[in-house]
Amino acid sequence: MRSDVELGLILCKHCNLLNSNQLHRCRRCNSILEQRIPHSMLKTALYLFASLIFLIPANLLPIMVVYELGVAKPSTIIGGFIHFMQSGSYSVAIIIFVASVLVPILKICVVAYALMVARFRLRDRAMGALKMFRVVRAVGKWSMLDVFVVAFMVSMVQFEIVSSIVAGPAALAFLLAVIAMMLATKSFDTRLMFDKTT
Repeated sequence: MRSDVELGLILCKHCNLLNSNQLHRCRRCNSILEQRIPHSMLKTALYLFASLIFLIPANLLPIMVVYELGVAKPSTIIGGFIHFMQSGSYSVAIIIFVASVLVPILKICVVAYALMVARFRLRDRAMGALKMFRVVRAVGKWSMLDVFVVAFMVSMVQFEIVSSIVAGPAALAFLLAVIAMMLATKSFDTRLMFDKTT
């Protein structure tokens, strides 16, 4: 059985309608039709693995170091979350936990699930995986909130004489993890989940 590409059809990434490859826009949603992304699954898997690798030091190393009277006090992402919870800054703590811990884990799980659906041709689960993938792609721009919070705290505390805050090595690892995840979601061709043949 030949694939949709071999039959001269293009699946719209937005509404999943099959169109002739001679058309430039989808007949249903008028979106611009694009050809397949070369080696999409391999690229996505590699970026996903890189993101997972970078998340390990991002969570184990200190994301910020507070200097009070010359004494360094390093803090990890979870340590910062606990600190803000104990100090009563619940909104900042929740933002840090959701943006820096919960969202990256959920994104990795969803992209891995989408890859599994595409790889094993689980077409009955493709629509659900597509919806989750679109949500993950939409919230991707909020993944850097934790780094922005650290940058904001650094700029605020620098005005004090007795203490200062600098970004720790986890900030770079977290940044690289976010970039790798953005590349993973960008390189994944969701139409692979709806293909009928291997």
